[in-house]
Amino acid sequence: MKSFYLICSILFVLNIYSQSDFNSENFIVTRSELETISYKKDSTANALVIYEYGNSYVDNRDFRLKTEVKKKIKIFNKQAFNKATIEIYLYNKGNRSEKVSDIMATTYNIENGLVTKTQLNKNDIIEQVYNENNTIIKFTFPNLKEGSVVNYSYMIDSPFMFKYKGWDFQEDIPKLYSEYNTSIPGNWEYNIRLVGYLKLANMEESIIKTCLEAGNGGKANCINTIYKMKDIPAFIMEDYMTTKENYLSRLEYELKTFKDFRGLTNNYTKTWKTVQTEIKTDKNLGKQLGNNSYAKELINGSTLSETDALKKATEIYKTIQTNYTWNGKFNIWNDVSVKNLVNNNSGKVSEINILLYNLLKSQEFDVTPILLSTRGNGLPTKLYPVISDFNYLILQIKIDGVTYLLDATDRYLAFGQLPFRCLNQYGYLLDFKTYGSWIDLNPPKLTSIHHRIDLKFGDNEVLLGNINATSTGYFALPMKKAYYENEIEYLKNYKEKYQTITFINHNVTSENKTSYKFLEEFDIEYQTENIGGNIYINPFLFKSMEENPFKLQERTYPIDFGYKKAYLYTLKIDLNDNYELVELPEQVNISLPNNKGLLTFTTKVVDNDILLYFKFNFKEPIYSPEYYESLKIFMGTIVDIQKNSLIVLKHK
Repeated sequence: MKSFYLICSILFVLNIYSQSDFNSENFIVTRSELETISYKKDSTANALVIYEYGNSYVDNRDFRLKTEVKKKIKIFNKQAFNKATIEIYLYNKGNRSEKVSDIMATTYNIENGLVTKTQLNKNDIIEQVYNENNTIIKFTFPNLKEGSVVNYSYMIDSPFMFKYKGWDFQEDIPKLYSEYNTSIPGNWEYNIRLVGYLKLANMEESIIKTCLEAGNGGKANCINTIYKMKDIPAFIMEDYMTTKENYLSRLEYELKTFKDFRGLTNNYTKTWKTVQTEIKTDKNLGKQLGNNSYAKELINGSTLSETDALKKATEIYKTIQTNYTWNGKFNIWNDVSVKNLVNNNSGKVSEINILLYNLLKSQEFDVTPILLSTRGNGLPTKLYPVISDFNYLILQIKIDGVTYLLDATDRYLAFGQLPFRCLNQYGYLLDFKTYGSWIDLNPPKLTSIHHRIDLKFGDNEVLLGNINATSTGYFALPMKKAYYENEIEYLKNYKEKYQTITFINHNVTSENKTSYKFLEEFDIEYQTENIGGNIYINPFLFKSMEENPFKLQERTYPIDFGYKKAYLYTLKIDLNDNYELVELPEQVNISLPNNKGLLTFTTKVVDNDILLYFKFNFKEPIYSPEYYESLKIFMGTIVDIQKNSLIVLKHK
């Protein structure tokens, strides 16, 4: 009977392993894992996390937070050798610090047909000081080769219950299986957040009675939770995204309250009402908002006498925008001084926009500060106030029922336009009377570019004509900066970029550098190509993009353009009486799902004129990952049309 059970067990194990090249059930390394040379679901992966396990709990003996970690990784090639260097970050504050113990690390290889194991030497574990509050424990696996499988484990001992260990389900290589177990006593209440767009494969919760007992008779129950995620794709950065910290799938913990065994409760997470009260009295922010002592000397008489509210606000805005230079720093929570800004004519974002707030407030405008986090800083959580999430300050002003968002740090911004770095979905309105609210930061206006090209044939099959270009919003902003800072260099760059075009004249007709639109005109010559008596013309003298920015097999995070945008290209070629049409490009009409974008390409001949119309738009500033495949096809079609469209003519 014992032999029968043994045979069944062996067959069961063999059956598990035969279902896959990898054993994602546990920490054990198999020969199959060593022999496998790639991951079928992602053939581009340089490494693969086969199995990952974490367990955090409060030890009943010393009431310290313990975290056990186990991980097994397949190294496919040399590009992934960096995955064999492990860094463990430990937090310390004052005379208390986290400790790591029981570090075990092994490299597995097949050498001369046999499975070999090489253990990490304890002497090769290095400790480094990272900063004032963090130490790094670091080690590298020995005898690493292409095809190796490595596994390691360790235990972290922490006295800091406010820093309950989070868990990263996703990283820059794929994972087969990741599991995190937590046990949280009822004394501690946490805000728990699952970040990212990947879904858990499973989550199980249970209550364990009397998991903690204190010497004075106090005791607590625990909530035990198991989080599991499977077949996790690698996170690969691509165009049109904010910081990866917004999207990496992970668990985060923030201590909300702690109740000791005597019944005393400490609140760690504050309400927005409490936070705004603190901000209002803060010397770096609240105390400087509303200081109107500079108003009289900074606002000129003509602005003060202006009766049109929008014009008056715009003039005050331009006063700050023109006379004060941003020094590249944000600072809203420390070292903020409007006085230093006025004295030096240069300062931080917070100082510039606080001064603007004060001048507008002195003229009784309905103006309110807004806290936000820039695109590179990550999204602030809406679940509870985390002041450190915010790193930027802008303003909201309401004039005649219309709302404008203002930032005076850039001399080329139009009134009501924010810098691109601020387009991070939402911000928090600091209304000290109503305790504020979340507001949308998406620009209300469409950003667009329109090229209107009118050509006719001259001598030697040369096309002559003019181009009218209108750029608005965020398309116009970099062009305004380049042109107004150096006109000669601006045109030189055009000539270098479009070498098939001869630019004869160039004229900018925009009102000024803060106009929402940038208008320019060109007179040009364009040499066609004659092959075997046929004249070939690529109708796209200007292209919106040279290649498809979307190349991933799968994208697990949103496509974030930051703003709605449209591109329009119209072309007219007068054939006169010397040429006739041989071939026109095929027409194309496609749209994104749910009518979230449209691409139209038409060509026709009317009264001996070739007319081409090409337009595409994106009706949303942000698209969820479900749109990625459609967007990839959409972008690919745009590139293909612009690269491969040809008009073919011949002499009559």
